[in-house]
Amino acid sequence: MNNVLEVKQVSKVYDGRHGVHQLDFTMERGEIVGFLGPNGAGKTTTMRMITGYLQPTTGSIAVDGQSVHDQGRTVRSKIGYLPETPPLYPDMTVQSYLKFVANLRDVPAREIKLRVSEMVSRLGLQAREKQLVRGLSKGYKQRLGLAGAIIHKPDLLVLDEPTSGLDPNQIIEIRDLIRELGENHTVLLSTHILPEVSTLCNRMLIINQGQLVLDGSPQHFGSSMGDQFKVFIEVKATEQQLHNLLAPWEKVRSEVIEPSDGKSSTGQQETVRMLLTGESPDDFREELFYLLSGAGLPILEMRKENLSLEQIFLKLTTTETDAESSDVNDMNEESAVSPAEEESK
Repeated sequence: MNNVLEVKQVSKVYDGRHGVHQLDFTMERGEIVGFLGPNGAGKTTTMRMITGYLQPTTGSIAVDGQSVHDQGRTVRSKIGYLPETPPLYPDMTVQSYLKFVANLRDVPAREIKLRVSEMVSRLGLQAREKQLVRGLSKGYKQRLGLAGAIIHKPDLLVLDEPTSGLDPNQIIEIRDLIRELGENHTVLLSTHILPEVSTLCNRMLIINQGQLVLDGSPQHFGSSMGDQFKVFIEVKATEQQLHNLLAPWEKVRSEVIEPSDGKSSTGQQETVRMLLTGESPDDFREELFYLLSGAGLPILEMRKENLSLEQIFLKLTTTETDAESSDVNDMNEESAVSPAEEESK
């Protein structure tokens, strides 16, 4: 079995309303999966159910084939969880916090010193081992939270908005760390920053109003969800030549992006850049090629234009309902759980 995580028909009901409704997906070993959705869509609820902080109303969740509900302590040892606000202890030093978490996570006593040293090195916390947590910048608090989440070498790493509130340099550093972690861990990454999905993830899940509305590769859905087929072309021609050739072609509409002025000062014929939009989702590139080549107009570039992740996201998550607002309120009422509280369950 290659599935690290199995979420089967999971629902969570708050006061008669679904915060999450019949979620069904799996994650294979070694995947980095982006988890997207508007505020209140149910992302945090889902992650808290996966990590055992909340119980589903219906359905089941398993990690490495073991039930989160029935074998909670065993399963939590296989999971690393970084909430949006890491539950750190401000009066501890970096080193003492990591030792504390290692003990909670049942890291063998003989390995704790080595494991703490490894986390300090891997997360770039050198020279801060003796520093109090309260004195760390937000970027270093995120690093420390991430170190605590992986110190026990979990199979599944769940990250909730790990780059929220960081400056651009810190964002780049944390993204590099997540990419590195993806080599040895299965990662579920919740984020509102859509470029992170393209940069880090080989798969994305989009949730809206508590339901899964998309599951697959970011690259695949960019090309498959468009209602119309769009092609960018750069042609060695004048704008008038292209207009005369394409105007009678009822299959497409054309929009000039960068017109030509005819001849350049060197006498070389200039180019026109144009976006062509089909009246249907059908691929018209082959027909376009023969049309232009038959007219003796050289094609310098032709590429299919895909929907951006932003366009896909807006297409699938257009409105927020009262149910979503209820989910937000419920999440606000549940405080972050500290490592000590987690282990006391």
